[in-house]
Amino acid sequence: MKKKLISLVMATGVMAGLLAGCGAPVASAPAAEQAAPAAEEKTEEAAATEEAAATEEAAGGAALNIAIVTSPSGVDDGSFNQNNYEGLMAFVAENPDSKVTPVREETGDVSACLQTVQDIVADYDVIVCDGFQFAPIGQIATENPDVKFILVDSDPTDAEGNTVECENIYAMTFKEQESGFPCGIAAALETKTGKVAVVNGIAYPSNVNYQYGFMAGVNYANKHYGTSAEIVELPSYAGTDVTGANVGGNYVGSFADEATGKIVGKALIDEGVDIIFVAAGGSGNGVFTAAKEAEGVYCIGCDVDQFDDGVNGDSNIILTSSLKVMDMNDEIQLNKIKDGTFKGENALLGADSGSVGYVSAEGRCQLSPESIEKIDEAFEKVKSGEIVPPSNFGGTTPADFVGLE
Repeated sequence: MKKKLISLVMATGVMAGLLAGCGAPVASAPAAEQAAPAAEEKTEEAAATEEAAATEEAAGGAALNIAIVTSPSGVDDGSFNQNNYEGLMAFVAENPDSKVTPVREETGDVSACLQTVQDIVADYDVIVCDGFQFAPIGQIATENPDVKFILVDSDPTDAEGNTVECENIYAMTFKEQESGFPCGIAAALETKTGKVAVVNGIAYPSNVNYQYGFMAGVNYANKHYGTSAEIVELPSYAGTDVTGANVGGNYVGSFADEATGKIVGKALIDEGVDIIFVAAGGSGNGVFTAAKEAEGVYCIGCDVDQFDDGVNGDSNIILTSSLKVMDMNDEIQLNKIKDGTFKGENALLGADSGSVGYVSAEGRCQLSPESIEKIDEAFEKVKSGEIVPPSNFGGTTPADFVGLE
């Protein structure tokens, strides 16, 4: 729009010249002398307008046309995608000339995800890509340097699959293991049956991080807080990570399959599990349903505070929620784009920056004060680096990580 404004100003000047060259009446000398200052004033005004428009364009401008591409669940999944969307809408609330368009790719296939981005790249100033499946946007970003990208849950890669840094991509990955860890402690402290579990969507690194962090938290509580919780894993739902390694756990195989989510949840409940950490996107809603239909079963939400999703008549199944604070970081980057300070970067965000955590607020969790005290004690050690929960490719495991001893 700003380029069109500049072109319009320039076109006006050209048209004036053409009219003069096409036999426009010549003013008498006195009239011409009177008209000269006015013409000069208009020329200065046009130049000032052009300069202001150019400056606004260089700074990113106040109005941004933003797309958020999700796959396969949409921006109303109550978890990962929705949290990112809320960050964009918070920016729009402060910048009402900007707008956000949700774009949903329904298969989750990497090629389809890339094609979806390619199809819209010419139409937007900013494209937010939610999920590991969008990692290969590096080539698209290189070919479209005027478009800014925010990539969530992965660093960008090139056509050969190599990790790259791009000047127009802010890639944010998170230490999900640091927010899974306090939830594992919570489960171990609060279980009545002594059996806990984690249900995930697909074994992308972010999901495996949650799984490993949760399992590490259970093991930490067993060693340091006198608990004896067992982590239940169903071999038929074991996950395979992006390298082909078996990571165990309980994986639905999708982030948008509530029916299978409910099946996995019920199978765990039938095994005696009474607390389930649910990191499965839309599939997690099926696990919630299984818990609501059971008795004495609690879930731990993921990515956002899911307490409201746990309402079950006059009770609630949500014990607490792990937090991955994407909305705040999305909004920060949009403001940088707006004011011209945006910088491409592959950023890893964790507890030390307030980007991960868990819910302990009164009325938003059902943890005992004694549990919260123990969890906070351990989480402070995570923030300081004294405890380093394991991650998918961190070189340690839930049974052997820094701080367990």
